[in-house]
Amino acid sequence: MKQKIKIICTLGPSSINKTFLKFSNKNVDLLRLNMSHLTTYQLEENIKKIRKFSKTPICIDTEGAQIRTKVKKKKFFKLNQIVHILQNNKGISLYPENVFDQIKTNDLLSVGFNNLVLKVINRKNKIKCKVISAGLIENNKGVHIVNRKIKLKFLTDKDFAAIEIGKKFKIKNYALSFTNSESDVSNFNKLLKDNKKIYKIETSQAIKNFKSIMKKGENFLIDRGDLSKEVNVENIPVAQRKLFKMKKKYKNRRIFVATNLLESMLNNNYPTRGEANDIFNSLEMGAAGLVLAAETAIGKYPIETVMFLKKMIKSFQKSKKI
Repeated sequence: MKQKIKIICTLGPSSINKTFLKFSNKNVDLLRLNMSHLTTYQLEENIKKIRKFSKTPICIDTEGAQIRTKVKKKKFFKLNQIVHILQNNKGISLYPENVFDQIKTNDLLSVGFNNLVLKVINRKNKIKCKVISAGLIENNKGVHIVNRKIKLKFLTDKDFAAIEIGKKFKIKNYALSFTNSESDVSNFNKLLKDNKKIYKIETSQAIKNFKSIMKKGENFLIDRGDLSKEVNVENIPVAQRKLFKMKKKYKNRRIFVATNLLESMLNNNYPTRGEANDIFNSLEMGAAGLVLAAETAIGKYPIETVMFLKKMIKSFQKSKKI
């Protein structure tokens, strides 16, 4: 008997409400709480609210090893403009704070998904950058160092606090963001011995180490958003197929697919034909589940997106019987 194809929904302002949570009981397999966008206080409050209206299992998704921006106001930067990155949450700063000391002259910082790229031209008590690709800077957006790798802890202090809250509420599912190596998986396994774990593949390093990563874990999630910061967008389909091909030798491993599945439904109550095709292709490759992120967290039509995924899964399964 084949396993059910799961639907995972990210919760946010559009879906942390009685209507969606009650709807989730019969239509969603896992409710994802993203620590990249929550404080530990908000995490606890969200868990309480979910438990009030829904019996759907909860997954705490850690921040993991990623650099993020800390800014009070979003701002657009023009080509060749000078940008200063400061310490201690003043003006534009970086999180975790210990990353500040690891940034070097000539580093290329790709910020968020709005095309902003900064080149570090000087660094002393502040990091002086020049804009080499114009774009928008916003709070809490991922920062990728394009030209080299730096070592980050596999979990942040906030992640450890979130896991303790999870244990308090008997949460059984956790996701490790930015899984890069077999040791990351081993460390997360030790920390959460008796829990279900999902390892997120969203860096070129993770693709390189995927065979060894699979030896230690069972559930994996391809996050095509952050992955596209290290693998060019035109190569994302290649990377996705490569990961599914490697998984074929491991029958009890499962891969979930996330990011841009139904991006157009952030503002529309219907999808595009391209999105339908992308979802079908992912299922045909062997996806064990599909993950909605912004679509259900901040989109206008969270319920409609879930219902369309259900239609796509039904269409795919029906096609297999023909």
